[in-house]
Amino acid sequence: MTEQTPVNETTAVKATPTLPDAQTVTEIEHYTDRLFRFRCTRPASLRFRSGEFVMIGLMGDPHPETGKIKPIMRAYSIASPSWDEELEFYSIKVQNGPLTSKLQHIQPGDEIILRPKPVGTLVHDALLPGKRIWFFATGTGFAPFASLLREPQTYEDYDEIIITHTCREVGELTYGRDLIESLKSDELLNEVIGEGFWKKIKYYPTTTREESSKMGRITDLMKSGEAFADLGVAPLNPESDRAMICGNLAFNLELKEMFEEYGLEEGANSKPAHYVVEKAFLD
Repeated sequence: MTEQTPVNETTAVKATPTLPDAQTVTEIEHYTDRLFRFRCTRPASLRFRSGEFVMIGLMGDPHPETGKIKPIMRAYSIASPSWDEELEFYSIKVQNGPLTSKLQHIQPGDEIILRPKPVGTLVHDALLPGKRIWFFATGTGFAPFASLLREPQTYEDYDEIIITHTCREVGELTYGRDLIESLKSDELLNEVIGEGFWKKIKYYPTTTREESSKMGRITDLMKSGEAFADLGVAPLNPESDRAMICGNLAFNLELKEMFEEYGLEEGANSKPAHYVVEKAFLD
């Protein structure tokens, strides 16, 4: 399958959920043969902090011997902000994946299972006050930052927001690029946060396989100093910079090591510090 033109579909919400903890899909948009996003209804009782994740899933196939059907659940960052009336998720498509092989075929009106117990480390409470915050993402690791970029507290707490997004191909940057561009015309956020709030954002997308305006892994670009020169900022330091990471395991470990060299300490909900890592993310 080749890259598809984004498709945007909406439908009326079903009145009676049939799955346990069921929510109804309201909108779907496919970006490439590997990536899509969808929105669904939000449980009235669900409260979460922007940047957290929940468990979502679908019912699996019947067991060949017993016939029993069990739910297939995975951790997904909530891509919508805490104030949104619906929930948004950004997902990969794995053809043989236990969940995403099914999830990629959902349609508006279908139901998914959502366990309303949000958790996660990519929250403002886990960081000490600072002047600049960095969001480092690979692939669908952009999801929690899609939430935080639409969270008013992000702009109240920081003078500058830098979001880096490293993907293999240009098409994989579409979700993040479109979201950041949409902030400029978001009347609600411009009213709540302040006209032109989005000017605080510096967006730094890079690709590693397909040619683009900026090639290379963000970690290599930081080590060479190129990324800091492009952005017009100094390297990270514990006095002013805070950071959040959501990427594959190797990416997380490499950045953690770099942060330690910069003098940054890892934080947690129980002990705020300079940076946090989302350990539940798998790309």
